[in-house]
Amino acid sequence: MTIATINKPLPLLFSPLKLGELVLRNRIVVSPMCQYVSLDAGPTDYHMVHLGQFAMGGAGLIFCEETAVEDRGRKSYHCAGIYNRQQIPQYHRINDFLRQHGAIPGIQLGHGGRKSSATPPWEGYRSLTEADRPLGEAPWTTISSSPISASIHSAKPHELTTSEISQVITHWAEAAEHAAEAGYDVVEIHAAHGYLIHQFLSPLVNQRKDAYGKDLAGRMRFCLEIIEAIRKVWPARKPVFLRVSAVDGSGPAWTLEDTVRLAQEAKLRGIEVLTPSSGGIGGAGTATLVPRTPGYHVPFSKRVKAETSLKTIAVGLITQAQQAEHILQNNEADLIALAREFLWDPYWSVHAAKELGVDNFYDLLPRTYGWWLKRRDEIKTVTQTAATIDLAPPAL
Repeated sequence: MTIATINKPLPLLFSPLKLGELVLRNRIVVSPMCQYVSLDAGPTDYHMVHLGQFAMGGAGLIFCEETAVEDRGRKSYHCAGIYNRQQIPQYHRINDFLRQHGAIPGIQLGHGGRKSSATPPWEGYRSLTEADRPLGEAPWTTISSSPISASIHSAKPHELTTSEISQVITHWAEAAEHAAEAGYDVVEIHAAHGYLIHQFLSPLVNQRKDAYGKDLAGRMRFCLEIIEAIRKVWPARKPVFLRVSAVDGSGPAWTLEDTVRLAQEAKLRGIEVLTPSSGGIGGAGTATLVPRTPGYHVPFSKRVKAETSLKTIAVGLITQAQQAEHILQNNEADLIALAREFLWDPYWSVHAAKELGVDNFYDLLPRTYGWWLKRRDEIKTVTQTAATIDLAPPAL
């Protein structure tokens, strides 16, 4: 699975990256993508096929979907979790497969907070009600920084007390321990998209008057204590990532300047890589207040990288190989993450390698694929050469 070019350096997109003792074979990241097909919060054969195809296609780092640190943190009954020991071997099986095919397995740990107890996106992210109970999906009480509903149709969440906050932080640490035991090499803390940590960060939701609110330092405290708790139990040789919504939007909301400050504090506590996304505090988790243009989060990545020296991941409508390489060459990010583009083309990585001029790009694939495809190309070349000779005019 070693790839190279002849008489020229590898494109940055396909240059290895060292993180602690980990070495990623390239800079391509499969973003966490919620699938809403978990069974009792655990993965199934669906997840093996879903994630496995990206490893066989050559990606460097593959995140499973956002995975809840406790039962009530799941967004829906169909979401993933890693809060009991029975789930550990289920995830381990998948991670072994990803590693066997050259990829590094990562997990994004999260908690839906007030956005939990809902339906999947194709059912409108609707909050569950008593009408769903006969269908086996009874609503549950959600939690948040303050008792402010996610929407006019949602029930008010329970405002966490300081002792309850400590319990939730413990759940994050326990989930990280489970993740390490399940064979993950990277853990990302999900502090974006309007979920629980973001609900503490954003003044649009956090109206607390205690040590977990009031000002920026207070609103960051929950996030930073989670980082500290995870870093204590997560293997020192393995990196911890952080995903944040870089901005909430206009008005008295979370700003890019706040993100830089959080990134600086997070770095002091052991965060090595930051993924700046945006939006989600109002509306769906995928909602953004930044116009969706190709690479629309790249300026956030560039700013955080420049002002903190953290490694960053660029994400957001990055679909073309040249586009990804340009971002890296401009030092705007260290890694490139794709999501929906991988759903369209699981072999995007090997196609990108070919486009960027990597000579033995087929070596990103399993030998059982690459050998046959190389042979097909050789046969094509011979056939085309023969056809050219046959069509040549006779010598005089």
